Amino acid sequence: MIRHLQTGIGFFGARAHASSPLTLKEKLKTARRFACVAISASTLLWLLAWGAAHALIVRSDLAHADAIVILSGSSAYLERTRKAASLFREKRAPMIILTNDALRGGWSQAQQRNPLFVEREEQELLLAGVPSHQIVVLPEAVSSTHDEAMLLRNYATLNALKSILVVTSAYHSRRALMIMRDTFSDSGVIVGIEAVSPGADTPTPATWLWDKRGWSTVGGEYLKIAYYWIKY
Repeated sequence: MIRHLQTGIGFFGARAHASSPLTLKEKLKTARRFACVAISASTLLWLLAWGAAHALIVRSDLAHADAIVILSGSSAYLERTRKAASLFREKRAPMIILTNDALRGGWSQAQQRNPLFVEREEQELLLAGVPSHQIVVLPEAVSSTHDEAMLLRNYATLNALKSILVVTSAYHSRRALMIMRDTFSDSGVIVGIEAVSPGADTPTPATWLWDKRGWSTVGGEYLKIAYYWIKY
């Protein structure tokens, strides 16, 4: 009896031992499948994120305009100001208009205060060689791109401007152009837009998903576009 029991145990033990390599192979196969699915999902997510970012970037070129307009952008003021100064040096327009979001930047040791971002923009333009008499600051405070568009339309009407070239950050360009064209639709004023290429002060389409700034600049833009459609 004991002998038969030992034989049975040996038989089942041998079967279990023989099946162990197959189980390991199955585990490896499952792991490979999981890795392939994870890589495919990550690649798809990256492609969707890249496409979503690129869809926000638009340009509507004007060879020449009556004025270059820098939209308020707070911390993005440097990239926008430098782009506008470059366009001015190319003689794309004889003047630069600045809007004012009434927000202040960091502490200035030289001025012993926190200058407004619009003041910093003006200073950057002067340092870039733009004459002070060719810089116009619209003093009224704005809190949205729609506010800026309405203010600019009024200024363009009063000063007989026929065209403006708007400068803004890349991911803001689609919404900015949409709002500007809606606002200026029956004004006779032609609106062009120059988007600053991402990479300097804003993340690129390939990297925004892993950058905390990307969620506010790219993700936030889609929320703002939806809000504009609903409100206006």
